[in-house]
Amino acid sequence: MSFFNKLKQRLLKSSSKLDEGLETIVDEAPEEEIVEEPARTEIVPAPDPAEPAPSVIKAPVPGADTPPEPAPKEASKPGLLARTLGRVTGTQTVKKRVLDDDMLESLEELLITADMGVETALKLSARIAEGRFGKRVSTGEIKAALAGEIAAIVEPVARPLPLYAKRPQVVLVVGVNGSGKTTTIGKLANQLRAAGKSVVIAAADTFRAAAIEQLQIWGERAGVPVMTAPQGSDPASLAFDAMGRAEAEGADILLIDTAGRLQNRADLMEELAKIVRVIRKKDPEAPHNTVLVLDATTGQNALSQVEIFQKIADVTGLVMTKLDGTARGGILVALADRFALPIHAIGVGEKIDDLSPFDPQEFAQALTGAEG
Repeated sequence: MSFFNKLKQRLLKSSSKLDEGLETIVDEAPEEEIVEEPARTEIVPAPDPAEPAPSVIKAPVPGADTPPEPAPKEASKPGLLARTLGRVTGTQTVKKRVLDDDMLESLEELLITADMGVETALKLSARIAEGRFGKRVSTGEIKAALAGEIAAIVEPVARPLPLYAKRPQVVLVVGVNGSGKTTTIGKLANQLRAAGKSVVIAAADTFRAAAIEQLQIWGERAGVPVMTAPQGSDPASLAFDAMGRAEAEGADILLIDTAGRLQNRADLMEELAKIVRVIRKKDPEAPHNTVLVLDATTGQNALSQVEIFQKIADVTGLVMTKLDGTARGGILVALADRFALPIHAIGVGEKIDDLSPFDPQEFAQALTGAEG
């Protein structure tokens, strides 16, 4: 199963389906608004299994501090048979509803319950109304329009984790308890190693022995060494020592795990700020990336997490996890709209390959139930 199919299958099993809500809004139309229209079905050929798996990292450019933008994807073309068999003509009952103030209000409420927030919901509703207000629209048309507007919001922030010529490149991974930092580090380490990079992991969450053990397990899975310290040790000192080891061994990447810090605990956030200050004594430009891992199930609380972590650790990018749970997914749209921080990857599972680059079109289609 492709990652997109997995995302669509799991995301649409969530407790609050956006696509079902859109269908309900249109189904509220009076009976006299039912019309007959020709049906048309497109068959999209399956992806080539020989194609390599996607990566959430961006290839480095020797001597360059900022890697180039990725080349645009080539659109896949269906074969003659698929194009021929993909056209099905006939007649089906299509319910349409006039896009009026009542429908727009229902749409706004639905988007808010999908965790997009009031500001983003109003913006999307206004864009949907442009050129359509007063006209009859079907569920499919609304889904397609909404998917397009969502993709337009998140497209600018869909960027892989950049790799620089700097060695070691220090990547600080932060987030609150249970957000999925440790598993994300393991998955990133696995992808980096597969890309030919030498990686060292620093287990700077020295408060919990279980966290260190979990990271060691992920390090073994990825084939990457994990540097640890006794429980209760100073995490800033471990991070400093890990930088020395990575530099001595000529490692390309140093991934630093941190304790799950609650954004409303001043003492723990100060400890994180200390880690940043200490590693900058060794390299004033470090950390070169600060990745905030967010749990999709936290909803609007993710917005406050971004605000606080930006002030403390100067967040450079996001990873959204647990889209396979009861997440409604819309929080990712709200984050892109409000902060415009790069979204490097999304996760939909616990397996080592359940982390993929953030694809705006696929995400928007999966979230709304729109046809690809």
